[in-house]
Amino acid sequence: MNKQHDTLIKLAETALLAALCYVTFTFLQIKIPVPGGDATSIHLGNAVCVLAALLLGGWYGGLAGAIGMTIGDLMDPVYITVAPKTFVLKLCIGLITGLVAHRIAHINQSHDKKYILKWSILASVAGLAFNVVADPVTGYFYKQYILGQPQEMASVLAKLSTATTFFNALVSAVLVVFVYNALRPALAKAGLMKPSAV
Repeated sequence: MNKQHDTLIKLAETALLAALCYVTFTFLQIKIPVPGGDATSIHLGNAVCVLAALLLGGWYGGLAGAIGMTIGDLMDPVYITVAPKTFVLKLCIGLITGLVAHRIAHINQSHDKKYILKWSILASVAGLAFNVVADPVTGYFYKQYILGQPQEMASVLAKLSTATTFFNALVSAVLVVFVYNALRPALAKAGLMKPSAV
């Protein structure tokens, strides 16, 4: 019964963070149009994905980011065609962040503030650095080979996407580390910081 209760809480937290991910991606976004009717954007969706992985572990956090941002893509006519790519990439961001934070560092089992700060930074940077490389590269091949976009247009979008993804990663890393380390004491006091798997 206790395990079922914990699972239900994790699912509710995942749903809450997925909704937050959707809101931050959809409504706190600056869209940058690209020739050919495409776009790239500056947004905070990845920040919520990484925060979710730090709070819930890689699987639940990655699912929160993947579900929230994929729904955001599906509701936007510009991004609807890249929704499958978004789901996979955001899940991977969560898994990588969770791997570093929970499988390697076991941050939920520590009470050392400096240790937690250090590993929350490393985990956030790992997840977001993956995205800085993977998003433009997979986007280029996805646009060219799955969606049939001309090579020149896919290349222009990949270059712009690299710049915006890097900017998003910098802002997200700072924001996530601040919010996570600010929230952690209150969540620990409420008994919500349990040891997590990846």
